[in-house]
Amino acid sequence: MAEAYIVAAARTAGGRKGGRLAGWHPADLAASVLDSLVDRTGVDPAQVEDVIMGCVGQVGEQGVNIARNAVLASKLPESVPATSIDRQCGSSQQALHFAAQAVMSGAMDVVIASGVESMTRVPMGLAATLPRPAPRATRRVRLFADADYIRTFEPGRARYGQRRDHEPDYRVRARRRAKLPDHLRQATR
Repeated sequence: MAEAYIVAAARTAGGRKGGRLAGWHPADLAASVLDSLVDRTGVDPAQVEDVIMGCVGQVGEQGVNIARNAVLASKLPESVPATSIDRQCGSSQQALHFAAQAVMSGAMDVVIASGVESMTRVPMGLAATLPRPAPRATRRVRLFADADYIRTFEPGRARYGQRRDHEPDYRVRARRRAKLPDHLRQATR
């Protein structure tokens, strides 16, 4: 079985609702990260065989296959396919798993796993408030929309010894370490 390797990682600086990244369309934001990955690795963009992108709020500006729109907004060739997946809080992690599976199975050699979410432009829970679901599904949709997402992280915190009071420090360090393109670096000051 082939092995899968993470060759490079990139992200935008963490933002906040209504913050400096609020003016960025999610496809453009994701495209800047895709471009950064291509630049960091030196890979021929035509060698990328797929982009798998996690996104929870796949409505509005993040709808209609946000991954494909990000590819079209990036320097990747139009021939590179892309798909968006929703596994809620684990969407980007699932994208990484799917990318690794594609490589390990021998189906592909170069795959980009990524994620995008703009809480300002597509607020959390928006999809559950749009067209009314079928009557039998209403109760389940309501329960899902009211879920305590913070509680879903607790098992991972316990397993890996993380504490909530460390999160702000981690976010600050991650923002400082993020290597951003000039146009994004200016937007996050």
